[in-house]
Amino acid sequence: MLPLTSGGSSHSVALADERATERLVVDIAAMLEPGDLVTLSGDLGAGKTTFARAMIRHLAGDPSLSVPSPSFTLMQTYELPRLTVVHADLYRLDGPGELAELGFDDLPKDAIVLLEWPDRAAGFLPASRLDVAFSLAPQRGPEYRNARVTGYGAFAARAERIAAIRRFLDSTGYATAERKRIQGDASTRSYERLKVGDHIAILMNSPRRPDGPPVRDGKPYSAIAHLAEDVKAFVAMAHGLRHYSFSAPHIYEADVEEGLLIIEDLGNGLVVEGEPPEPIEARYRAATDVLVELHSQALPDTLPVSPHVEHKLPRYDMDALLIEVELLLDWYLPSLGAAIPESTRAAYVALWREALDVIKDNNLSWVLRDYHSPNLLWLPDRHGSARIGLLDFQDAVMGPAAYDLASLLQDARVDVPEDLEVSLLSHYVRTRISMDTDFDAPAFIRAYATLAAQRASKILGIFARLDRRDGKPQYLRHMPRVWNYLQRSLAHPSLGSLNAWYIANVPGMKP
Repeated sequence: MLPLTSGGSSHSVALADERATERLVVDIAAMLEPGDLVTLSGDLGAGKTTFARAMIRHLAGDPSLSVPSPSFTLMQTYELPRLTVVHADLYRLDGPGELAELGFDDLPKDAIVLLEWPDRAAGFLPASRLDVAFSLAPQRGPEYRNARVTGYGAFAARAERIAAIRRFLDSTGYATAERKRIQGDASTRSYERLKVGDHIAILMNSPRRPDGPPVRDGKPYSAIAHLAEDVKAFVAMAHGLRHYSFSAPHIYEADVEEGLLIIEDLGNGLVVEGEPPEPIEARYRAATDVLVELHSQALPDTLPVSPHVEHKLPRYDMDALLIEVELLLDWYLPSLGAAIPESTRAAYVALWREALDVIKDNNLSWVLRDYHSPNLLWLPDRHGSARIGLLDFQDAVMGPAAYDLASLLQDARVDVPEDLEVSLLSHYVRTRISMDTDFDAPAFIRAYATLAAQRASKILGIFARLDRRDGKPQYLRHMPRVWNYLQRSLAHPSLGSLNAWYIANVPGMKP
């Protein structure tokens, strides 16, 4: 454990009654992750145990759950469906030296810990934690409390976010909404389902992306790869897609500067089914038809965000395509223990530059970039292309239309059988030809194979990075699937030289 740190980010909350306390519980719970420590400070009777009890019941999703005070047991553990919660009370400890006897050092690393009387552990608290300090206000009534919420260390930014989200909700018609967290993705965004009466919406919490370290020409990876820095791109693309009658979420409320949106809830209908999930062919065909319709439009590269504010879609240029494909060298191959000499790296980049140069201007359109099953929803009550709900398009660029079709038909999280891939690829090509006799089918198929291989190489690198850098090993289970897609794509005759490089330098690659 590290010494107690000072400073941090603080804000005050007036708790006039039990409902206000419950609202603060929900505000904080939305920001908690496994492994977090929440310390509860204040005098006897200030409300620490009441707050902890409400938090445990909220995280359990059970308002009637028995939550006894741990004053005598000192520590109580709750194995909840989503996570483990430990409620500890140090009031009866004589000093920090007794923490080891309590078993405090052996707590599960992925548990959320609610710790009352943290002053008893002074000098032994971690640098990053959230503290909620309660104080009585008898002049305002017996139930009235003041709470001071302080984020220390890495928790400071999340504490600021707790306050920002509450201000945002209070400025809308969702101030008293029921809130339920939704499982997120690999990004820093988070989502909650809001319910006000019979109306349901989604709170999208998308803080501004911080710049990473410079990796090339003084620019961070995100700038070179054209990843959205804020929600302006999402707002612009949502408006743009809806303008062309596609089912992007309607935006009900927005604070673009804070990165907070309340958007339409498109439901839970999926384009896959089963465990493990498999494609529902009719829905994948409908998703393919969405791309046919999108790619048949003359689409602008500049879209409105709000009055006097516009978003220009970046070009999916060579620098972006190459830095993505180099993730295989930077993360995937090191994860296999393979060292690549600089000359071999240079040959790889040169081969990819040659392959991409042929197709980078092929059939330019909006590239949504993550057009695959996690971001596609089935809307059976709508018609035509509107039956596919669209999510996660904030990183959209202007680029080759074949990219999103490859993203769909070589879904990194779902096994798409090769016969289904070929069938839907053929369906796409035939439909485009029927709409435009000048459509160049061989050029499109070459672009499809090239971009599918580019995307698979990038994803192998990203999944390895998520494991090694971000501590998210769950993505490793998708690697064999992506590996098979990569070999499938590199079999295209136009990629023979690249395929030879992979066979020579990537362990396990089949000739």
